[in-house]
Amino acid sequence: MSGNEKSTGSPLDVVKWLLAIAIVAGAIVGNQVYAEVGLLYRFVAVGALMLFALGIAATTAKGKAFLVLLKEANIERRKVVWPTRQETTQTTLIVIAVVILVAILLWGLDSLLAWMVSSVIG
Repeated sequence: MSGNEKSTGSPLDVVKWLLAIAIVAGAIVGNQVYAEVGLLYRFVAVGALMLFALGIAATTAKGKAFLVLLKEANIERRKVVWPTRQETTQTTLIVIAVVILVAILLWGLDSLLAWMVSSVIG
């Protein structure tokens, strides 16, 4: 999906978004109102309503564009080349060695500056 594309939605999309928002709000209010009902039942009911609202939102133009984005992101994720165990170990050891070297250099510089300041101050 290129950055120049515009997803044009129909007026029905506004109704779908409002319906999805109303379902989510209803799930939240219902969860509060029916607090005495078992947690498992409320969890299943809220989950089902959320999935239903998500399904409605996915039928809008923006929802379809988001699904296309997810598919393209998954394709790009598959193209990633992960380092081998040996490469990861070698890189980690190099980072540890550089951190130790820089720590020693900073300690030496700090000691030198402290010695110079103490010799000037007396």
